Amino acid sequence: MTTALAADGTRLACQVRGSGRPLVLLAGQANNHTWWDPVREDFHGSHTTITFDYRGTGDSDKPEGGYSTAGFAGDVVAVLDHLGVAEADVYGTSMGGRVAQWLAACHPGRVRRLVLGCTSPGGAHGVERSNEVRRSLARRDARAREVLADLMYTPAWRATHPGPYTTLGDPDMPAHAVRGHLVASNGHDAWDALPRITAPTLVLHGDDDELAPVANADLLTSRIPDARSHIFPGARHAYFEECRPAASQIVRDFLNLPLSGRPVEPPAPSP
Repeated sequence: MTTALAADGTRLACQVRGSGRPLVLLAGQANNHTWWDPVREDFHGSHTTITFDYRGTGDSDKPEGGYSTAGFAGDVVAVLDHLGVAEADVYGTSMGGRVAQWLAACHPGRVRRLVLGCTSPGGAHGVERSNEVRRSLARRDARAREVLADLMYTPAWRATHPGPYTTLGDPDMPAHAVRGHLVASNGHDAWDALPRITAPTLVLHGDDDELAPVANADLLTSRIPDARSHIFPGARHAYFEECRPAASQIVRDFLNLPLSGRPVEPPAPSP
């Protein structure tokens, strides 16, 4: 682990593993880098994976303010600068996909290829989860994590994969940071910025996702130039884990395509 400094001085814990071209992996709301533990090694044959603990999570500082998806994108830039990485592939899921939208739109030179998973453009154009799901997520009783697990994974998959699951939130987050992440995700609206994304983009989604309805995949694909999509039938929010290894292979194949007008680049040394 190494520590980067955000523009406001917040310390950001970041983790670098593997070897090859840099790949930034961005986790979901109120989660730290362990979100990616079940599938991270799938990318180490071609990429150096870079994760970090969002402010408010893991080993990063937990300030009272500074929580927004655009602000998190600025934190990613601070991590890349700290590691000396000029350009990276970026794969963001859930709130991490919202962060990745801002990163690619506002810092196009830093993003070589973009993958957006189980996410939404937000705002008035985004398709929101139902009130029933919102009420389920607001629960604070003993069954809260069970309810969230059902939204992440299908019952059939959970029957053969009893956990523990790394996608159900960072249990050590202070209450103010949990609220900050919720406000950040709910306040996301990148609709007007999406056409500015220049990186070739792949949109992935499960068609039984109630946390981020699958209709958002079509919205993103139609709004982002040069975007394509792949839908996983029957999958819920954590398609990247439940549909492994197919999902990881689709991402690898996309990331390793040559860019139009550019030669295929050899893997870069680990930062």
